[in-house]
Amino acid sequence: MTSGRGATRKQLESAFASGPGAVLVGLPGVGKTVMARAAAKAYAKRHPRATSLWVSATESAKLIPFGAFSHLVEFAGADEPAMLLRTAQDALRRDAADGLVLVVDDAHHLDTLSATLVHQVATSGFARMLVTVREGEACPDAVTALWKDEILARCDIHPFDADESAVLLEQVLGGPVEAVSSTRMFEVSQGNPLYLRHLVVAAVDAGALRQVEDVWQLRGEMTFTPELSTLIDQHLSALAPEVRMVLEFLAVDDPLSVSTLAEVAGLDAVDRAEMAGVVTVSDQGGSLVVRPSHPLYTERVRSSLGRLAFRRLRKMLVGQLSTDAPTDISGRLRIAGLALDTDSPPGAGDLVALSWEAMRMGDLAFGERLARGALDQTGDLSARLPLAHSLSWQGRGHDADDVLDPVDPDTLSQWDLTAWTLPKAANRFWMLSQPSHAVTYLAEMRARISEPAAFHTLDALAATFAMNCGEPGRAVRMASVVLESSEALELAVAWAAATATLSSARIGRFEDVEQLAQRGLSATHPGLLRFTIGLGQTTGLIMAGDVGAAEELSRHYLSFSEFQQPGRAIGEVLLGLTLVAGGAFDEATTLLRQAAAALTTTGYSWGPLALTGLTQALGQQGKAADAAVALDRAASAHGMRSELYAPDLALARAWARAAARDVRGAVGAAREAVHVAEQSGQRAVAIRALHDLVRLGDVGGVATARRINAQIPCVTGNLCVAHGQALADRDGAALDAVSTELEGAGLLAVAADAAAQAALAHQAAGQRAGEVAAKARAAALSQRCGNPVTPALEKALNPLPLTSREREVAAMVAQGMTNKSIAARWSVSVRTVEGHVYKACMKLGLPDRSALATTVQASPTMLPGKSES
Repeated sequence: MTSGRGATRKQLESAFASGPGAVLVGLPGVGKTVMARAAAKAYAKRHPRATSLWVSATESAKLIPFGAFSHLVEFAGADEPAMLLRTAQDALRRDAADGLVLVVDDAHHLDTLSATLVHQVATSGFARMLVTVREGEACPDAVTALWKDEILARCDIHPFDADESAVLLEQVLGGPVEAVSSTRMFEVSQGNPLYLRHLVVAAVDAGALRQVEDVWQLRGEMTFTPELSTLIDQHLSALAPEVRMVLEFLAVDDPLSVSTLAEVAGLDAVDRAEMAGVVTVSDQGGSLVVRPSHPLYTERVRSSLGRLAFRRLRKMLVGQLSTDAPTDISGRLRIAGLALDTDSPPGAGDLVALSWEAMRMGDLAFGERLARGALDQTGDLSARLPLAHSLSWQGRGHDADDVLDPVDPDTLSQWDLTAWTLPKAANRFWMLSQPSHAVTYLAEMRARISEPAAFHTLDALAATFAMNCGEPGRAVRMASVVLESSEALELAVAWAAATATLSSARIGRFEDVEQLAQRGLSATHPGLLRFTIGLGQTTGLIMAGDVGAAEELSRHYLSFSEFQQPGRAIGEVLLGLTLVAGGAFDEATTLLRQAAAALTTTGYSWGPLALTGLTQALGQQGKAADAAVALDRAASAHGMRSELYAPDLALARAWARAAARDVRGAVGAAREAVHVAEQSGQRAVAIRALHDLVRLGDVGGVATARRINAQIPCVTGNLCVAHGQALADRDGAALDAVSTELEGAGLLAVAADAAAQAALAHQAAGQRAGEVAAKARAAALSQRCGNPVTPALEKALNPLPLTSREREVAAMVAQGMTNKSIAARWSVSVRTVEGHVYKACMKLGLPDRSALATTVQASPTMLPGKSES
């Protein structure tokens, strides 16, 4: 665990080791008892002869003298308290001959005599003591004195922090948990392990928490187990009605200003709620705001409110909030959301306008809700359009089509026909997996439009189709026509600029990227288009040799999406791809795996792209089995709508084969990536593929890299050419220099490979000092990347004295492959494979094939991936 609870455990251990013990203080359900048991068990393990006694105080036994100790001490009669205490101490001392550990759980419930006994035992020092106390509860003076008089050390146990909560969730569920879902459960539970456990049980039982592609995802509303509901209700039932009313208003809208709550519930009620500890009041921008002290309070109150009560509270809040007549968009959206489910909802026109605004801000679900409110009032196309857009952007293609289908296109004006065709065609291309049909359909509808401002919008979408179909050059030309027109509408400009930004970056028109990006960002559009723009920007920055700036920009885009899906997952793909480029493979695999799972039910081309990036990361980590699985998924998801990323898929195949120690196959796949990239005009991607070829040890593409870099000069291209030429020349010093430059560009994994290749070049030239320095540099860079396993690093850092071919066959043997299957993969005879196995065994002094497999598996630098069968 991280520092919070880990620090508490260390404090407990220290209190046991150097003193009489500790008092463990924490909120209900925070895990005091569990930690106390663990600490007592650890002490008993170190002192096996010591006696351990456990006392649990309860509310019901509080009125009975020595009630908590009745199972440990027998009292003959009604003696004086002093005599009873002496008798109890003597009874406990009899158990302390070889040491005594006394744990008193929930000591705030102790009766007076029991509390006095605990105090006396602690001061006498004949026992190690561990006492748990609930924070905020009234305690007997004798218990409070334990830490106030510094008799026992006070250790405060806090709820889990977000990271600890995420680790606990993964342990309980037995698999990775989507970051968005983990964060949501942490925010509701506030890290309280008891609450968290109940929330998990309820969510799993309700089907809201489920596994998709081996990743746990939380969707829908949070629910409570009966036990958790009872726990919260016990606390809430003791509240005065006016305090409960404050929580009811906060259940409707959180946070609320003190002034607003004072008007609807009364200032005295707010004051009493704060005194009761159920709300907190803090300063926010010069205004006092009220929040629930724990989210579960308002979650539970919300679930217990009837629909009529909810509508009444909403109406009261709308009336009060509207008195200030907010003009900012956030304030207007807030009031509209509250008023929607009252008997006086906003008009359809206002709801339509606000729905578009909500989507522009990235909140697709809220945009859907507002649009549905408008559609409830009118069946007009104006209400159907934002609803269809929101549904389609959320990946719910069939639902979006259902909203648009009732409209007869033959009855529409050119403007309305354009507005109707746009989501209809886009939905078919991505969400309904009908890209060919969508392209034809869009062209047919375009032929019915003569108004320039109208057909420019359809042309902008056609440009996006062309880009996704793997024709970025044509996409730029089509988008440019739209962008050059003074009659193009804002939405057309947004689509065209986003398409041109990404396409320009991939074909190598780097000088146009940022200007196009800014034009797209300044136009009115559904918020998810900004991620396409962001991918173009980060691609350009990486090619400019500034991976650090690309990562910073990626994290900015990720923060925009907050926790709304699918925007969050798309933002994770954007960041994950940047991290792969920089060599931060551990974080990249986490992001890309959960993003791919979240996008699997949508038609976004970001889904296949996430899988290709995941495969590349896993492949460079040497995780052959995982990379193979991810590659299969990427290939299955790939199609016409993601044809732009065909070179990326070929590179994914290259790294998956490299992880399986099929270097020849990896080189072949990387060459295919170069070919596909060049064929589609994606020269920047071709440069990247050529550089991966160099990393794999192939220098046959250096002339091609030089030619392409002359066409689209950039820092990464210069480094690719320099790296390839230095490797071709077997120039250790030149490879050292290019490794340093690659590190400066933020391409750490590539820099590690260059350093490894430098070490081998120095070794071949007999330059021992250069070899040692280059190996040390390769190892240091590798460690910064999480110790990836690439062919170059294996050759330089692997201590086993095998040739490349012998290493490959040894790795395949360790993966469980038969000689026949290895021969089939290499297209050689079984006898040839047997020869390689024999030579490998001879060099390593091993008796047989089985021993070879065991030895290779024990060499983490040679075979860190999981075995394949």
